[in-house]
Amino acid sequence: MKKKTVVYVSHLNAPHQTSSLTEFRPLSDELKAEVKTAVYEIFDKAGGEKLLKESGEVFIKPNGIDGQPYCYTRPELVEAAIEYWNEHGAKRVYLFENSTQSNATRLVFAVTGYDKICKRTGAVPVYLDEDKTVELEFIGKPSEKDDPKGYMKTTFGMPRFVVKNLIENKDKNLYISLPKLKTHSMAGVTLGVKNQWAFPCQSARGFDHNYNLSNKLVDVLGYLRPDFTIIEGVEGTIFGHYPVTALADTAVLPLRVLVAGKNVVATDMVGARIFGLTLDDVPHLKGAVERGYSDGITSLEDISIEGDISMYNKKYEYDLIDCYPKDVKIIKGKERCCKQGCQNNPLTLLQILYNDHHGKGGWTMVMGKGHDEKEIDAIEGRVRIVGGCAIKETSERLIKRLGKRNVYVSPKCNSLASTAAAMFHLMKVNPMVFVPINPIKALWCLVLSKLHGSTALVPSPFSNMFKTV
Repeated sequence: MKKKTVVYVSHLNAPHQTSSLTEFRPLSDELKAEVKTAVYEIFDKAGGEKLLKESGEVFIKPNGIDGQPYCYTRPELVEAAIEYWNEHGAKRVYLFENSTQSNATRLVFAVTGYDKICKRTGAVPVYLDEDKTVELEFIGKPSEKDDPKGYMKTTFGMPRFVVKNLIENKDKNLYISLPKLKTHSMAGVTLGVKNQWAFPCQSARGFDHNYNLSNKLVDVLGYLRPDFTIIEGVEGTIFGHYPVTALADTAVLPLRVLVAGKNVVATDMVGARIFGLTLDDVPHLKGAVERGYSDGITSLEDISIEGDISMYNKKYEYDLIDCYPKDVKIIKGKERCCKQGCQNNPLTLLQILYNDHHGKGGWTMVMGKGHDEKEIDAIEGRVRIVGGCAIKETSERLIKRLGKRNVYVSPKCNSLASTAAAMFHLMKVNPMVFVPINPIKALWCLVLSKLHGSTALVPSPFSNMFKTV
């Protein structure tokens, strides 16, 4: 009989907030204490100090993609995890991240409060975008030169810190992943496996962020897997991973649950099950199973779940909620328009800027492949062209007729920095207001990032005033 892997499900009972979730709040003292107790109990059940390896060092990776409400791992859980290992024999604890495109990790740490946690606990903050990289290969598919559905880019830079500590010395160091419980409009869910998409440098993530995204997520998993994963589900997001704050009462669920285990794929499968999702809904988890990265786990039947998940009997939507400005015309290619890239990334940002920041409309967005020339020729005013397919097919025609000053282009499958720069200008949203901390502090974080060698792709702080793409 195949031995089952254990996944722990811990429910939190302390009250959180009774007011609207459109007001993002820190955890109550009671819930913060319960989170800490639950984290300690989970680590104890999993082996406690026995999880430590030869070096005695612990490497903790939260989901710190951004500082927007409900997008990142709650700092209260991050701090509890660090404190546990401080009290249970760790020689040193590192808190490391490489935030999403259009963000500098140092800035995200300031917004989320992770920087203050490091100061309080003595954890060492590591901003992976400021590190040198080692060239590795995406091995899941051949190059598009050899296969029309192959990869545009078959190599990527991975931070030297990750390669040295979590690949070359994986037998000496304890690696813990702390993702947020979120659906994802381009991947089904973003949990422990997708938490590692931080490891390819930002410049490599724009390529193949299309129908090949799930394959590349599994490629990264082939290089390294966490020793332990705790999914923080104080809240869970539906309709994608980056909820509109103004619509949080619809898009955010106050689930108050933690899901944890040694097998990241199994842990993610249970996390996906909370949203009613299966392997068929989450291509990268299915791919991880098929490529042998789940240690023989193929279904929930192979998992011993310590805790109750019977109350989760509804399938939730992971595609984007329909809340776009009526005065932005969206033209999608008839042949191809990948939700994983040129479609859902810009549509997500469009939702945020329009609903949360009162962004302006009055322009057109063109995406995908296979456009009607008459429809393109009918476009008037300012237009944004998203992705390599649409740029190749329509940009020359539109620039010739409308002029370069009225045409904004975002290359690759997913270039979030140019996407943000274009939309900040088109929608007249100040990037510095978009960051919920003192603008002077935000600018200083960006300056420090550059001084320390950051390769993060960040739009200009003045992109609302000057067209840069």
